Amino acid sequence: MSKKQKIRSGVLFILIVAALLAGIFLTGSKHGESESIREVMQDAVLHESAKINLFGLKEVNPAVISAFAVTGIFLVFALVVRIFVIPKFKEIPGKFQLLLEQGVGLFDSLAKSNSPHRNKFLGGYVFTAGAYIFVGTLFELFGVQAVTTSGASVSLPAPLADINGAIGMGVFSYLIIMSGAVSEHGIKGIGKALKDFSLPISMSFRLFGALLSGALVTELVYHYLSLSFVLPIFVGVMFTLLHALIQAYVLTMLTALFYGEMSEPAVKKTKKLKKKA
Repeated sequence: MSKKQKIRSGVLFILIVAALLAGIFLTGSKHGESESIREVMQDAVLHESAKINLFGLKEVNPAVISAFAVTGIFLVFALVVRIFVIPKFKEIPGKFQLLLEQGVGLFDSLAKSNSPHRNKFLGGYVFTAGAYIFVGTLFELFGVQAVTTSGASVSLPAPLADINGAIGMGVFSYLIIMSGAVSEHGIKGIGKALKDFSLPISMSFRLFGALLSGALVTELVYHYLSLSFVLPIFVGVMFTLLHALIQAYVLTMLTALFYGEMSEPAVKKTKKLKKKA
């Protein structure tokens, strides 16, 4: 980099910092939000004040609308890929075909490495669960707006940022694990799976806590005016991307690991033949 370029970069950096400082001081010392920080945090967790009317039938949390939207996106995407893309697959894959094959292969190898037995169904589930967590978490970055029952506008959160969605994902994953035990051991497999009764609780709250922490940190940063310029965008994007990757990997890994443990065939004890004297 030449000397002139360094000077230009330094001047540009100084101008950006000066513009941010001017924005902070010119807008005053009041908070960027009219609500108290306690109300902001409580609403981000419980969604009590921001309710959306679901087709005139019932008031629901914004995360429910997000779940329906993400599910609809997946169904339309799967239908389009199945009808228009898969029939045109070639022996030498293109970029999109290679991307799909790499994604499917990644979760298929995850299922096979952790569950050598009955892993075909497991591979399909961990792929679906991982894709739903990843895309659902990134969904909040698009800032899709919805109107609440009070007439206010709210940005739709990630589906699993609601405790009910996280519990649903954790319980469903636990039922998949239990199905592996039942398919291998029959009715006795239910008793084997119930020994880990705390598993759906830990999976649900781990998922909920991780996804919610990013939203809370972003709300906390944005709530204070001195931090509400540029920084919330960086914090929100970084937390969302990290949580999308980490939580998709953690839940799929735990599901595959416990499924493999539950579906493992029982070791038959061989009776030793007594030697005749």
